[in-house]
Amino acid sequence: MAQSVSYAKWDELTEGAEREITMGPLTRTDFVRFAGANGDFNPNHHDDTYAVSSGFPTSFAQGMLQGGYVGKILSEWVGPGALRTFRIRFSTQAWPGDMVICKAMVVRRYEEDGERRVEIEAEAVNQDGASLIKAHATAAPRG
Repeated sequence: MAQSVSYAKWDELTEGAEREITMGPLTRTDFVRFAGANGDFNPNHHDDTYAVSSGFPTSFAQGMLQGGYVGKILSEWVGPGALRTFRIRFSTQAWPGDMVICKAMVVRRYEEDGERRVEIEAEAVNQDGASLIKAHATAAPRG
């Protein structure tokens, strides 16, 4: 039986409203699966020998893996098709065994082009609080 999904409506997306999800712990299998999905087969993401020879302690996650997790928290919050903009900035690598904690907060509500919109700041951090990605999005939630 399919699970019913409920997306936030305009009235629920007040300034200061927050969401959080935790993903992980990350595995090398996660990196390989993501490489298959997006075509990023850079050996730094799956070959420890190569990554070490490149100066890294081990293989590490693709930055867009964490970007995907941030996109997931946003799209599951505001609903499919609601995102109008989505910008991310990479800060540091995520490693095997890391947890990825994604947090998002509504920072502004406004109307533009006949739509009710929200501006959202988001971030992915690891289990030690180190910033992996910072993101900014705008969305036009339904309802």
